[in-house]
Amino acid sequence: MQDPSSIGAVQQLLAGTGYVCPRPLATVLFLSLKLGRPLFLEGEAGVGKTEIAKALSLATGRRLIRLQCYEGLDASSAVYEWNFPAQMIAIRAAEAAGEADRGQLQHDLFGPDYLIERPLLQAMRPDENGAPILLIDELDRTDEPFEAFLLEALSDFQVTIPELGTITAPEPPTVILTSNRTREVHDALKRRCLYHWVDYPDFARELDILHARAPEVAEALSRQIVAFVQRLRTEDLFKKPGVAETIDWAKCLLALDVIDLSPEVISDTLGAILKYQDDIARIQGSEAKRLLDEAKASLEPA
Repeated sequence: MQDPSSIGAVQQLLAGTGYVCPRPLATVLFLSLKLGRPLFLEGEAGVGKTEIAKALSLATGRRLIRLQCYEGLDASSAVYEWNFPAQMIAIRAAEAAGEADRGQLQHDLFGPDYLIERPLLQAMRPDENGAPILLIDELDRTDEPFEAFLLEALSDFQVTIPELGTITAPEPPTVILTSNRTREVHDALKRRCLYHWVDYPDFARELDILHARAPEVAEALSRQIVAFVQRLRTEDLFKKPGVAETIDWAKCLLALDVIDLSPEVISDTLGAILKYQDDIARIQGSEAKRLLDEAKASLEPA
């Protein structure tokens, strides 16, 4: 499938996968595809940054390759590794067979048959469905040396393996980087990318998202869920619920055959939307009733 030819086409394409894409985000996505520039998405956890890459992959039919970042991630783990156990077996088999050509053995051991390709190298390979979508998820979990390596790799879209040489992507992948902003990412990497802040959605958009992802939930209950979550985000919580939690909670309430929110139902199911005990303890009881009353009042016609 060809990349979308307009901003509206991006919105329509992603809507077909159940992703409700606002125009500012659709604009920067369109420009990323059109110009071949990496896209850097920043925002709180659970607002849908990772889902953007998944939806784009599903909509365009292009392969999604995900590099999940973590503390201590280095270039070799992100690019390639050698299959050491298989190499040892091959060495012992050669010794048992009396093969004496060490040069040929070394050449074979460090060839494609023993190479384990990691996400960055996989993204450099040709694909019959078009250049893959490379998702570099939660970049803020890594450290500055990896950022520096990544800046170089994304500038030339090539990686070097000492034993095999330099591998260059025949067609650069579409790169989407995400950050939960637990730390600042270096300016040099940000300048290489187009940037977009993914915020919590407003009531109307979150309701649209819930309709798309959990269409079986009744309209009245969906409105109550979204209104309550929106009120909940105004509280001083350690971790505010994201859109993912809204969807999870709606599905939990559906499984319990709930048709109308009550303080008791909220207290019983808070673990679906709040993930820290201090937050749960704060909202239970009278606070849950207060927030629910405010949420329902906001839904009444003026």
